[in-house]
Amino acid sequence: METKKYSSYAQIELELEILKVERELNIKRIVLDVEKTKESLLPQNVLKGFIGDYKSIFSNYSGKIINIALSLVINWILKRKRGH
Repeated sequence: METKKYSSYAQIELELEILKVERELNIKRIVLDVEKTKESLLPQNVLKGFIGDYKSIFSNYSGKIINIALSLVINWILKRKRGH
């Protein structure tokens, strides 16, 4: 990092004020990230995320899954009627 050269105390004060505001902003971002993380780790949100992931996976394969499940149910019913 290159060292800065200041020609007045006003420039130094301005730079310090900018750094102070940036620091406060970064602290607020960290606090917000921690709060979001805490919220995402709540049991109901973990469950929602888990269910949401499976919904998206199953929605892509829903036709195939229904066909397989339907054929298994039909075969099971036919076997019960035959007495096997």
